[in-house]
Amino acid sequence: MRPPPFPAPTRRSLLAGGALAAGLIMAPRIAAAQARADLERVDALIARMTIEEKAGQLNLQNDPFRWRPEGVNPDDFSPDQSAAAADIRAGRIGALFNGVGAGGARLMQQMAVAESRMGIPLLFAADIIHGLRTTFPVPLGEAASWDPELARRTARAAAVEGGASGVHQTYAPMVDIGRDQRWGRVVEGAGEDVLLGRLFAAARTRGFQGDDLKHWSSLLATPKHFAAYGAAEAGLDYNSTDMSELELRSVYLPPYKAAFDAGALSTMSAFNDLNGVPASGNGWLLTELLRGEWGFAGFVVSDYTSEEELIAHGYAADGRDAARLALMAGVDMSMRSGLYIKHIPELVQSGDVPLARVDEAVRRVLMTKAALGLFDNPYRGSDVRTERRVSGSREHLALAREAGRRSIVMLKNEGGLLPLSKTGKRYALIGPFGADRSDLFGPWSIFKDEKLAVSLEQGLRAALGDGSSLTVVKGSDVEAPIAGGIEAAVLAAAQADVVLLAVGESGAMSAEAQSRVDIVIPGPQLALAEAVAATGKPVVVILRNGRALALAGAVKDAPAILATWFLGSETGNAVADVLFGDHAPTGRLPVSFPHFSGQSPYYYARKTTGRPAASRGDEFKAQFRETANAALYPFGHGLTYAPVAYSAVRLSAPTMAWDGGITVSVTLTNGGSREASEVVQLYIRDRAASITQPARLLKGFQRVTVPAGGSVEVSLPLTFADLQFLGPDLTPTVEPGLFDVWLAPNAQAGEAAQFTLTR
Repeated sequence: MRPPPFPAPTRRSLLAGGALAAGLIMAPRIAAAQARADLERVDALIARMTIEEKAGQLNLQNDPFRWRPEGVNPDDFSPDQSAAAADIRAGRIGALFNGVGAGGARLMQQMAVAESRMGIPLLFAADIIHGLRTTFPVPLGEAASWDPELARRTARAAAVEGGASGVHQTYAPMVDIGRDQRWGRVVEGAGEDVLLGRLFAAARTRGFQGDDLKHWSSLLATPKHFAAYGAAEAGLDYNSTDMSELELRSVYLPPYKAAFDAGALSTMSAFNDLNGVPASGNGWLLTELLRGEWGFAGFVVSDYTSEEELIAHGYAADGRDAARLALMAGVDMSMRSGLYIKHIPELVQSGDVPLARVDEAVRRVLMTKAALGLFDNPYRGSDVRTERRVSGSREHLALAREAGRRSIVMLKNEGGLLPLSKTGKRYALIGPFGADRSDLFGPWSIFKDEKLAVSLEQGLRAALGDGSSLTVVKGSDVEAPIAGGIEAAVLAAAQADVVLLAVGESGAMSAEAQSRVDIVIPGPQLALAEAVAATGKPVVVILRNGRALALAGAVKDAPAILATWFLGSETGNAVADVLFGDHAPTGRLPVSFPHFSGQSPYYYARKTTGRPAASRGDEFKAQFRETANAALYPFGHGLTYAPVAYSAVRLSAPTMAWDGGITVSVTLTNGGSREASEVVQLYIRDRAASITQPARLLKGFQRVTVPAGGSVEVSLPLTFADLQFLGPDLTPTVEPGLFDVWLAPNAQAGEAAQFTLTR
C-alpha cells in the first residue's frame, strides 16, 4: 500500500469571492454550471431570511421524534415533540441528530419544507460510527485488517443502511491519532500511525460519501475531532493538549487533510484546548489553517455543546460570549447548546458579530444541503420499504463476518495450539464474554439491531455442530466476581481438553469518557484466569478489547492469544472461523501493546533520544527500571497459521539520486503446510536530519500470499518523496545522507539495510 505524498502547507490567503469559490470547491463532481445555480438559489434564500431564520439554520438539536431512550445522552434529549415541531415550522432548527427511521424523517421534512416560511429542508445527522443496524468491527479493530478498502466497503454498507433510514450526515470517521492507550476513544480511530491514519481516513470518507452525494445511500462524512483531541494529556478524555506546531502538522493533522482531500464536506470541532486556546474557539485552527491554508469549504459543527464549554475552559465569560467566540473562530453550526439561536440575533444587532459572518456560515450549511440534493429531493432516504430491505441484509451480515475475521490479530500461538479441531475435543468457554450478546457490538453502536448479535457461544456451537462438546461458564462478571463462579469454571476446565478464555474489557470501559489509569484486564477476570490456568489445561485467550492492553499473569502466559476487539454483529461466527482454521488470522496490530501501563503513551515511531538503550540493563539510558523500552506486542505484529521467514533486505542500489528512487526487496519463505497471508511493512529511519526523526517510520506495506512450503520475492519502491519530513520552517524537506530501511513483519523486527541519498 503506497501513500500519496505528504500534503505540503501552502500558506495561501483566504479564498477570494468565498461564496462562489465554496460552491465550486464543495461539489467537485457537480458541473460548474450546477454549482453556480446552487449558489444563486442559496444566496436568494439568504437575502429573504430574517436573522432569526439564519440563526435557525445554524442550530442543531436532538431529534425528539426518532429518539430511542437507550440512545446516547438520554438525559439531554427533550421529549417535547410539540415544541420541536413548532421550532421547525418557525425555521428555528436547521438540523436534527441521532434519530433514525425513514417514516419519521418524512414527517419532519414535511414540516420544514411545506410548513415553514422559507421551505428549507432539514439536515438529519447521526453517530453512525461502525454500522447502523448491522454493526461492523469498531474502527480500531477494523484498522487491524491493514486494508483500507475493507474499511471503505463497511462504511459504504453503513451509509446504505443510514441513508435508507433517513440520515444525511454521519459524525465519522474519527481520525484522531491515538498513541496513549489510556484514552478511551482510541477505539474509534485507526491507531497510532500517521500513514494508517491517513489511509483509513480517506477510505472511510469515500465509503460514507459514495460516488454521488445526492444519492440516498450517501452520507456526508464528518472527520473528527478537529484537532489534536487524541493527544489529551495523560490520556484523560477532554483534557488539554499542548504541542509544537511541528508535532501538530507532522502527526495529528495529516489524517484530516487526507479526509478532506477525499471529499469530506464537514468537520467537527474538538472538546480540548490546543496550546491554551479551545479548539471550538480557535480561529487559527478553524479559519486560518482549515480554510485559508487548506481551502476547506464545507461547514464546521461543534461537538456536543463544545462551544458552550468555552465558559468552563475559562475562555468565554458567558453563553453570549461563547457564541460570539465560536462563531467568529469558524464554528458554523452549534450542536445542542442552543447558544446560536439564542444569541446570534442580538450579537448581530449590537455589532459584535458582523452579519456577513452569519451569512457565510448559513451559506456553507445551505450549500452543503444543496450538494446533498436536499433542495431538489428533500425526502431522499425516506422510503420505509427500502429501509426494511437493506437494514441487516444478508449481504451486510456477510460483510460483517468477513470484516470481523480479518480484524482478528493472533498475538501468540505456542506449540501450534491453534487452529483447533472441530471433532474429538471437549472445549470449555469460560469468561464474561462467552455467552454475552449485548456487549459484543462495542461503543458507539447506538442503533444496533440486537437480534442480529451472534455470541461467541453461538458461533462456536454452529462451527462445532455437536453442542455436547462445548461447555459454557461465565466465571465472573467484567469487573466483579460471581459467587461460585471460579469454582464452576475450574470444574468445567478440568473436564475439557482446551479452555477458551473470553476476557477483556466491556464496551463501556473503552469509549468516550472512559480513560483508564491502568490498562489491564480487571482483577476478577485475572483471578478467574489464574484459577483456570492452574488446572494445567491449554488455554486460548480470546481478548475483547478497544485499546492495547498491558497483559499480565495467566492471560499473558497463555499459549495462544487472539485480540478480537469488538467485532460487531457477527462476532461469534468471525471468531469461530479463525479458531477452527476455516480462515487463518490475517490481522496486524495498529497499536503497540506495552509491557506495563506505566509505559503509556507508548508508540513505535518514538525518537531514539540522545541515550538510546542498546540492551536491557544499560545504565543511564532511556528505559524504565522494570522493562526494556519496547512493546510486548509491537505495532504491525500478527501471526498466522504458517511460519514465514524473512531474508536479508536487498536494495536495487546503495545510493538514491536526488529526486530518484530505489527498490527494496525481501524473500519470504513459508515453512508451514498451508498458505500464509503476510503484511510486509516498509520502514525507514533518517540517520541525521535537521529535525530529529523517529527510530522507525512506516512508509508503505503490501499484503502477499506465500504458498505452503514455497517462497515469494516482494519488492516495494521507495521514492524521494518518502524521505521528506517537515523541516524547521514547517515545509516538506529532504536532506542528503544515510538512511536505514527495513522490510519486516512488525516495527520491532528485522535487520536494516542502508542507502545514501545523494544530491
